[in-house]
Amino acid sequence: MQKTHYKIISFLALFSLVIISGTAFGWHDKTHMAISQGAGYENWYNSAAPDVTKTKAGDIEANNHWYNNNAGVYITDKIVLGQARMYNYPGDAEGHLYGAIIASLQDYLREIKDTSKYAAYHMAFCAHYIGDLSMPFHNMPYGKFNDKDRHTRNDGTIELSVLINIGLIQKNMYEIKIQSESDLVREIARIANISHQFALKLEKENRDMTQDEAYAQIYHSASLLKAVLTYVKAMK
Repeated sequence: MQKTHYKIISFLALFSLVIISGTAFGWHDKTHMAISQGAGYENWYNSAAPDVTKTKAGDIEANNHWYNNNAGVYITDKIVLGQARMYNYPGDAEGHLYGAIIASLQDYLREIKDTSKYAAYHMAFCAHYIGDLSMPFHNMPYGKFNDKDRHTRNDGTIELSVLINIGLIQKNMYEIKIQSESDLVREIARIANISHQFALKLEKENRDMTQDEAYAQIYHSASLLKAVLTYVKAMK
């Protein structure tokens, strides 16, 4: 009886966190960590932390994790750069995921000479946002199709297998070259459009992602993160 009571309390606590955050979390923790590990991010275990941050910071952090794209527009470099000034702004209900990648990397590069662990935390946020970039349900309106249940279900599509498939991720990554912020902006827009179009396909077919499709999406994030890590290494 006592164990049952504890399970009920634990479930309600977890459910409350999901409701407070305003939307589902994005790829679940192991998926984010696998993307980062596959990309060669030394502190890959930190890449799930931004979702933990949302439980207390609310929309200050939460709106960095998606772009609803309510108008269904093609993502351009201008849109990506325009979102960067919205970083950590709680009043932007549509979200500004693409700009958050740029702004978090800018924060890291500004503090790159600081040898404390705190400067490096900016990269953990950047790595997480890059992971969210390939999640199709973070690139479409949150509503009738993309509701809490479907979103949460798709977040965990590969959660049970992904950490034992790091080699598979690395095998299917592809080369991206980042030599400037402009290059990064262009690649963010490219992957954002891939993710948005895939989201529209899922909506049209009224279905969830398959595991193969989810893996195909995270290959984009892992490839981009690896390119970003190479870029910042050259900047040190």
